[in-house]
Amino acid sequence: MGLIEVLCNAYGPTGREHRVRGIIEKELKGLCSDVYTDRLGNLIAHRPAKSKRGQKIMLCAHMDEIGLIVTYIDKNGFLRFTNVGGVFAERVPYQRVVFENGTTGIVGIEPSKDESKSSGRPKFESMFIDVGARDRESVQRKVRVGDIASFSQQLVFINKKCIAGKAIDDRIGCYCLIEVAKRLKKSIHDIYFVFSVQEEVGGRGARTGAYAIEPAYALAVDVTDTGDTPEAYKMQVSVGKGVAIKVKDSGFITNPIIMDKLAEYARTLSIPHQFEILEHGSTDAAFIQLVKGGVMSGVLSIPTRYIHSTSEVCDLDDVNGTVELLAHVCEKGLD
Repeated sequence: MGLIEVLCNAYGPTGREHRVRGIIEKELKGLCSDVYTDRLGNLIAHRPAKSKRGQKIMLCAHMDEIGLIVTYIDKNGFLRFTNVGGVFAERVPYQRVVFENGTTGIVGIEPSKDESKSSGRPKFESMFIDVGARDRESVQRKVRVGDIASFSQQLVFINKKCIAGKAIDDRIGCYCLIEVAKRLKKSIHDIYFVFSVQEEVGGRGARTGAYAIEPAYALAVDVTDTGDTPEAYKMQVSVGKGVAIKVKDSGFITNPIIMDKLAEYARTLSIPHQFEILEHGSTDAAFIQLVKGGVMSGVLSIPTRYIHSTSEVCDLDDVNGTVELLAHVCEKGLD
């Protein structure tokens, strides 16, 4: 598992992606002619074209994960918080969290408002982070208002091919881009690998990255929900049945030229694939497509169960298929 484990276990909530960026930068050393960090915090790696006929192709995966930000510390040392990104309140109680300096806490909830004792869902204002302190003063030596915690959960195999852990959204996409950079021997196109920041709060890094690069084509690589668990919402995407080529989500409609080309390449290479329509949620592609005069964009999605939880699940066969398809796009282009 190696690199995937290191990436997913790393601390890197939205706006605090620097540790993840450091891991990726080391992996890209010697693979691209230019690797730099822009002013918003995106890591951008450029592989120049071998031909003047080439087009600019941008591949994008986001480094950030969801988290919790401290809003208040009470006199007994308990931390009140709110979400950073799409955190589902019902999944938060009794989870472990960790701050950048290593301080670990447990999310507690006021007993009268515990979900098991109420017909309603819990709310963030009913929760607190317990770091084992006795008073406000002792906590403030370790944690301050404005500090952001990520969820603490180590990546594990649940069978020979499926992994479970936090931040698979979207460190698995980052892994795919790194693997493509390692495999890519030559390309007539200018390839830009963009590891974006702040996707979970509105695709901010992808927007600025695309504005600077001004690509002809762009592909975002991210996770997507599935419809393959008992009583799941009806969705024709399953873990283990191949890379998902996005058709539409709530913020994006794939350019049909790109969608058809991706499907053609997948068939040619005998890569298992499926088509994705996601009714709730979107990706960096929704923001990339609107930059300047517009960017022809698409998305390759890795089917993942329990998204935005501490135990997201995906299949490594789907991941490997995504890498193979991306590498072929880099070599052949999307014309």
